Amino acid sequence: MNSPDRYFHDKLVLLLLSLNGFCVLLTAALVLLRLDNSKSGSYIIQYRPSQGLSAYKAGESTELLAFIVFAAVVFTLHLITSLRIYHVRRYASIAILASGLLLLVLSVIVANALLVLR
Repeated sequence: MNSPDRYFHDKLVLLLLSLNGFCVLLTAALVLLRLDNSKSGSYIIQYRPSQGLSAYKAGESTELLAFIVFAAVVFTLHLITSLRIYHVRRYASIAILASGLLLLVLSVIVANALLVLR
């Protein structure tokens, strides 16, 4: 059995891949459903609490689309890295996928927080 075959038959790997894919789709859905092109310059893209009254930085809606690109890149890179390392260490491959899941969950939280502040 080839390494990619064993990789995609591992139940824990499939669970983590499914959760990662769900987080990517959730990020894309949350960002795309909350964007409104009529309010192009009114999106908060940064929050810096140490700057006092000017803590919020406004920006375009295209800058929020970077969350979708980030989620897709994280998912792709962690999948490729995990697939390549699986034949050496199974648990390292699982740790890579779990760290990707953590990044994607944090991405969902941050994107949602910035879009709620609009």
